Amino acid sequence: MTTSTSAGQPNRLIHETSPYLLQHAHNPVDWYAWGPEALTRARAEDKPILLSIGYSACHWCHVMAHESFEDPAIAALMNSLFVNIKVDREERPDLDAIYMEAVQAMTGQGGWPMTVFLTPEGRPFYGGTYFPPTPRYGMPSFRQVLQAVADAWRDRRQDLEAAGERIAGGLKRSATIGPSDAPLTAALLDRAARNLLQALDRREGGLGGAPKFPQPMTLDFMLQLYVHTGEQELLEAVNLTLTKMAGGGIYDQLGGGFHRYSTDARWLVPHFEKMLYDNAQLARTYLHAWQISGNAEYRRVVEETLDYVLREMTSLEGGFYSTEDADSEGQEGRFYLWTPDEIASLLGEEDARLFCAYYDVTSAGNFHEGGSGRNILHVTHDVPATAEALNVTGERLSQALRRGRDVLFAARQKRVRPGQDQKILAEWNGLMLHAFAEAGAALGRTDYLAAATRAGQFLLAQMAFLTADGSLRLYRSYKGGEARLPAYLEDYASVALAMLALYEAVLDPHWLQAAVSLTQVILALFADPAAGGFFQIGNEHEELIARRKDFIDSAVPSGNSLAVEMFLRLGKLLERTDYTAHGSAVLQMLAGAMADQPAAFGRLLCALDFHLNPGYEIAIAGDVEQEDSRALLTQVWRRYLPNSVLALHMPGDERAASLVPFLAGREPIKGRAAAYVCRNYVCNLPVTDPAALAAQLER
Repeated sequence: MTTSTSAGQPNRLIHETSPYLLQHAHNPVDWYAWGPEALTRARAEDKPILLSIGYSACHWCHVMAHESFEDPAIAALMNSLFVNIKVDREERPDLDAIYMEAVQAMTGQGGWPMTVFLTPEGRPFYGGTYFPPTPRYGMPSFRQVLQAVADAWRDRRQDLEAAGERIAGGLKRSATIGPSDAPLTAALLDRAARNLLQALDRREGGLGGAPKFPQPMTLDFMLQLYVHTGEQELLEAVNLTLTKMAGGGIYDQLGGGFHRYSTDARWLVPHFEKMLYDNAQLARTYLHAWQISGNAEYRRVVEETLDYVLREMTSLEGGFYSTEDADSEGQEGRFYLWTPDEIASLLGEEDARLFCAYYDVTSAGNFHEGGSGRNILHVTHDVPATAEALNVTGERLSQALRRGRDVLFAARQKRVRPGQDQKILAEWNGLMLHAFAEAGAALGRTDYLAAATRAGQFLLAQMAFLTADGSLRLYRSYKGGEARLPAYLEDYASVALAMLALYEAVLDPHWLQAAVSLTQVILALFADPAAGGFFQIGNEHEELIARRKDFIDSAVPSGNSLAVEMFLRLGKLLERTDYTAHGSAVLQMLAGAMADQPAAFGRLLCALDFHLNPGYEIAIAGDVEQEDSRALLTQVWRRYLPNSVLALHMPGDERAASLVPFLAGREPIKGRAAAYVCRNYVCNLPVTDPAALAAQLER
């Protein structure tokens, strides 16, 4: 049976909540979402499956949709030859990981949009990424691909099924990785750092050349290692990268927040989509650099980035949206681009001259896709150097820049905004909640703490539920009042870490208990007691062709990296040696790989540093609402103490004390809040004076 969709009539995707799937709900393609209905039909009709995977902010996904999926003739071919399934990679990272690995194995490369052809049992036998509607650039047309695959399925089916079996077998190997022979020592950290420094672009910062990605996890690793070693080269590498990114086009100079990546080596021309996970991780990296250096520019970037998220990416319910598109009005980057004439009309001749000089706006333009003369705002020289070149005072230039940013931002707000994917993902919300909690405490921003608290309440109220036995479960995705899809390892671990960060920022034991509850679910559903490590999908999940373990830190941390960090932190805070053992076992599995390929294990290297370089266990005894307690806590919060843990014993409240053993016996001294600092099983004398606490934390 072949089903077609009538012109103008929606297909099955109209019933989905994913904005990406809804973008395809009026295609003439007879799309299914992934699920039993599609798979059953493929088996019943003995048809191969055409699996198309993408995401809503993906520029080339939009291009292929317009060129091919909206074409009635191509859609008719798809409908007659295949069972067609559309997947949002952000909702279903399990399917994306499996079939991306398969496409990379078959073609040597991957990306989105991803097109994979499967047997009715779901085994991949052919795939690729973008296919054009007509042959070009050495690529066959999508029509040619469809017909060739259908012909091969008819004439050489046994060969294709055998290939699918081989590929499916290879996909299962990630679950069988064994422990490395390399000992877990500081030598691994040093080797990893040396390899990263060798890859550093010493002129523009970042690793390697174009295209260039921010890689906040590797930057955080270098900052952590600097704290313990004092190695200036590490700090200089991070400072160079952060300064260049903050001045580049990859950073939104008017509205705050980072675009996905730079197409060139100098951070100038980005792909303009803004992803929640990038901004969550980069806000923390800039915060850590500010804590170390006191550089006011780093603090500015943190606050502008988080203010952007509060302004544009936060739902009324308190969760955080996923992405903003690169395109508006059918053009990539249009929302962010400026011409000199536009700026002059808004600012007047003299202020426009100063503004354009500082942000390198010229009549020639620096963004030439879709026409010349359009500019991405970016900074090539600081205020003093620019003021000297323009023969004005620094204050005059700064005044023009402040006014210019305000006026241009207000004008830009009247433009057609890029599309927004308003689904809320547990994993990404955990990353952003973590950033708000940490920044709120460090910067004394009560609005950030309020945002973190609201997000935590939202996650536990709308994206979590209790099973009959009282176990806490999470959903992956939420939109339009509906939570759906069982959560993955990365969701549980990210949210658990966020709950722990929120506890250390507001000191309410409720959040600590939530972190512990989620940790127990990870052990129950995701742990592999036979081979070690943690599966991406739980043992209650639907059966797929492979049950993978994800270890690679890419744009987001891997589920295993997040889980390792969580087990090590909770193990230290709760004095749970079993938790510590779970974390260290995964570190041992990847010991050699981390040192040799550090760019692929940035978050895991941070966890290894935590394991090898113990920080402080800090207990504060006092009322968190009182000034004496706050003065002590501020000494902790404002410092970069990446391997330390913090707990509070409120007089009369034994909830935290029942969870955190090192709070036992910790009481105020002579009616004043007291700080108890221990390290490596050795404790200092308790102190009540903030300066005395500062001295202990600086040793």
